[in-house]
Amino acid sequence: MSDTSIANLIKHLGVTASSVTISNPNTAKPIYDLPQLSAEQVADAVKAARLVQPGWASTPSRDRANWLFKLHDLILEEQDKLMGIVQLETGKARAHAFEEVAGGLGAARYYAKIGPKALKSKKTHAGVPIITKTWVNHIPVGVVGVITPWNYPLALCLLDVLPALMAGNAVVQKSDNQTTLTALFARHLAIRAGLDPALWTIVVGDGAIVGNALTDSADYIAFTGSAATGAQVGARAAARLIPFSLELGGKNPMIVLESANLEIAAETLIGGAFGSAGQLCVSIERAYVPNHLKDEFLGILKTKVESLKLGSSNDYSMDIGTLTGSNQLARVDGFVQDAVDKGAKVITGLKHSDLGPYYYAPTILTEVNSEMRMFDGEVFGPVVAVYGYDNIKEAISLANATTEGLNASVVGNKREATKVASQIMAGTVNINEGFRATFASLDSPMGGMKRSGHGRRNGVEGLLKYTEAQTIGIQKGVLDFPWRGNQYNRMAPLLNLLSKIMKRI
Repeated sequence: MSDTSIANLIKHLGVTASSVTISNPNTAKPIYDLPQLSAEQVADAVKAARLVQPGWASTPSRDRANWLFKLHDLILEEQDKLMGIVQLETGKARAHAFEEVAGGLGAARYYAKIGPKALKSKKTHAGVPIITKTWVNHIPVGVVGVITPWNYPLALCLLDVLPALMAGNAVVQKSDNQTTLTALFARHLAIRAGLDPALWTIVVGDGAIVGNALTDSADYIAFTGSAATGAQVGARAAARLIPFSLELGGKNPMIVLESANLEIAAETLIGGAFGSAGQLCVSIERAYVPNHLKDEFLGILKTKVESLKLGSSNDYSMDIGTLTGSNQLARVDGFVQDAVDKGAKVITGLKHSDLGPYYYAPTILTEVNSEMRMFDGEVFGPVVAVYGYDNIKEAISLANATTEGLNASVVGNKREATKVASQIMAGTVNINEGFRATFASLDSPMGGMKRSGHGRRNGVEGLLKYTEAQTIGIQKGVLDFPWRGNQYNRMAPLLNLLSKIMKRI
């Protein structure tokens, strides 16, 4: 991407007193300097968005949907450039950058199709049929603050920003510093599709400053990130009595059943654990295999993992890219070394510094126990621990033995796997897949149980959460009389009779 193109995108952020240098994860070489905003600038951005939001809210939902369809076509048209920017900022393999584009396309298409009907005023069952009439409107909340992470900078951006805009809101998005170009280019395409630039503003800077300022001024907060930060965001939003949704981390399990084909199970685990170098909240980090099949499974898995190609390429020749920075490398290596120091066995993997500064080979560990950080801590890298189990009851108990509940997987006979899936405490469970079956199903809500989140994205719920439900009722004159105690001498018997009739019909 040319320096001129970068400068043109960054102009949107305005003039600031400070900046940080953003580097390419594949080389650690600088790409550009990114301005850092103040809390006052964030508050000003929210005020500006609030001025234009009413006009957008009054725009017919069908027109908003048509804008989304235009954006969809522009994403398709510019997908090579989009993937290039995602790869430049994250170090992903091309295939995983394409998955981000597919997620953005899905969000634009889905909300354009279902938005007008979902947002339409709906007649509801009145308390007193015939005499009373009620309906529900869906009113935009106003300005939605969206806080997005670096690991899926396009998909997780558009999965929250687009439904918020479709619902009639303005959006102020805090992008992670590392992946701001991706967000800025997505916004650029939205403007080309016809969106008023003031309806989608991007702010960047230190999370404690910019994130808090956005939470203190927006009308709704949608946050994706760690459980620790999410708890702080939720508490801050709750103190203002504004609605919020949190999509947080997971320590996601896969159960391999007795009935599973071990070759397929190994491929499924690779796809679920190592996509985007494991830097995904729904990645599989724990695998449970019947004890008598464990050694055979590990042999198959080791052979397949060691055949994966690591590297950077603008085609689909590489299977896995790099970790996104020095902090990620330190985190992943810290988890692994802690486990090894305390007795874990490395089947394959560890650092691959010959490819680039932050490469980490897909790593398989066994003999991980509760004394190790990895046992219940989210690694957020290409590392999976394989355990054995004696019976399915034990496997389900082990899968559920965590404070997180975001995603899970079950591999084996579909009927048996379906029965097991319903017993796992996770917001999404995939059968014979790692995470993509549910992640790509935008008509179904996605989110976490326990400490893995609050609220849901995707589906009609993922659209209507950015609105306030307003009920309007009309009562005809037949009951137009003073509602005082003595009036109930004649009204109470009538209403009791009506209750009996309504129960029957």
